Amino acid sequence: MAYVAQSDAHFAEHDRPGSMGKERKLSMGRRASLDGPVAADDLLEAMGYKSELVRSRSTLQVAFMSFVLASIPYGLSTTLYYPLVGGGPVVIIWGWLAVSLIILCVASSLGEITSVYPTAGGVYYQTFMLAAPSYRKIVSWICGWAFVVGNITITLAVNFGTTLFLSACINVFESEPGVDGAPGVGIFAGERWQIYLIFLGITIACNLISAFGNRILPWLDTFAIFWTFGGVIAIIVCVLAIAKNGRHDAKYVFTEFDASNSGWTPGWSFCVGLLHAAYATSSTGMIISMCEEVQDPAKQVPKAMVGTIILNTIAGLIFLIPLVFVLPDQAMLVALASGQPVPVIIKNAVGSSGGAIGLLLPLLVLAMFCGIGCTTASTRCVWAFSRDGAIPGSHLWKQVNVKLDVPVNAMMLSMVVQLVLGLVYFGSTAAFNAFSGVGVICLTLSYACPIAVSLIGGRTHVREGDFNLGPLGIFCNVVALAWSALAIPLFCMPPYIPITADYMNYASVVFFAFFVIATGWYFIWGKKNYNGPPVTEDAILEVRRASIASHEVK
Repeated sequence: MAYVAQSDAHFAEHDRPGSMGKERKLSMGRRASLDGPVAADDLLEAMGYKSELVRSRSTLQVAFMSFVLASIPYGLSTTLYYPLVGGGPVVIIWGWLAVSLIILCVASSLGEITSVYPTAGGVYYQTFMLAAPSYRKIVSWICGWAFVVGNITITLAVNFGTTLFLSACINVFESEPGVDGAPGVGIFAGERWQIYLIFLGITIACNLISAFGNRILPWLDTFAIFWTFGGVIAIIVCVLAIAKNGRHDAKYVFTEFDASNSGWTPGWSFCVGLLHAAYATSSTGMIISMCEEVQDPAKQVPKAMVGTIILNTIAGLIFLIPLVFVLPDQAMLVALASGQPVPVIIKNAVGSSGGAIGLLLPLLVLAMFCGIGCTTASTRCVWAFSRDGAIPGSHLWKQVNVKLDVPVNAMMLSMVVQLVLGLVYFGSTAAFNAFSGVGVICLTLSYACPIAVSLIGGRTHVREGDFNLGPLGIFCNVVALAWSALAIPLFCMPPYIPITADYMNYASVVFFAFFVIATGWYFIWGKKNYNGPPVTEDAILEVRRASIASHEVK
């Protein structure tokens, strides 16, 4: 298989601050007067890297991919168990709205920084460039590992969630009917080995499509948008029109709150239920890893991040409110062995297994789109971190396959890690909870790092960006950091008490293990061998000023 190796000699001059020659700086400054991929490649070169991936995504296409990474109807379906335990309708609807507004602040904060440093290294690179020299290495190291672990575990959670959701969808067909409105015995037993094999097949399929279909992925993302809205319209019309077991009134939908299923105090129960919304929006910053495949990332990626959150908020409400109107008994849904209430809700509303599976099909297809998108983004994240020598065996993982325009080795590394972690399911059926929880925690931490160092540094760098929000940006930064401080301990909590070993939230254990290993490995190996990304701040500034000047002339 043919590969393009990194040209270390060509970029050796970038390994030290201020090492870029004057002629190269001026050359890039002149070329930066052009728009599109040429200017983006110049800025990337100023940041110390050469362009190895094809810039094939337009503004709409990167926005569509950002939407697919969240896949709101599907993402909200697989974790609806959490707000049902946490309190029901109030947590489902108002919790979604509250978290979406908070994540809008996170996206705005990351958008400001990304408009200055649009590279596949994402938050890790940004943290290094924004932090003070005295602590930039260790902070960017922790941020980078949190970003990598978060990308991999969220991708794992998506594919594992698809597996569990598919199993629950199959079981809308029953071998024995239920009594008193409860679901009966499904036709698929769902033994642990069966679940793992389905997960294995879904994971491999997502990687094959991402690798061999890279050139058509933007078109798949575009198709997914129309597919999503078509599917959502079909679901809400059918469940509300048929509503075989009746509809609740608006008071129930918007004010009903019952924390008795969680065992927590009402306020904390509401907060624990927010994992539902946090999981669905956790992919916000993953799109940054696609910067080197976007035509004008400094402008397009920030707009895509912020615009997608607004679109997702509306789409989420359109999807959730009709489901709450036809919500069956909460206690029955919480007690489901599958942990997947949406198939039961839809079947209960339409009264037919065939009708239910027809309405669930759009969500299953969207689940595959989501898995492909997350696989693609996580691969770029692993590749970018390897490019700066932060992952053992980096010389292998930083290679790009010339024929496919994809870092195949990094993709295989990510896939193998996911498949190995998936084996945890044989020991505990709470594996999906741990994967989703640790993914949200790690990504939240990684997003907080560049926002925190930017705010501490007086936000001086973002003034040079194309997405500077001024005083509003400070407000967004504070909200984002406050959310991070709450979310990290919050999502280590079990969804209900008392808890058993089988249903414990092991996200806290996994996160603590990651933090200890990443920090320990830094002092054992990283402190001596890891230098961070190339430091070329003067070159970046010159290219950016030349670009601004050219636009002013126009």
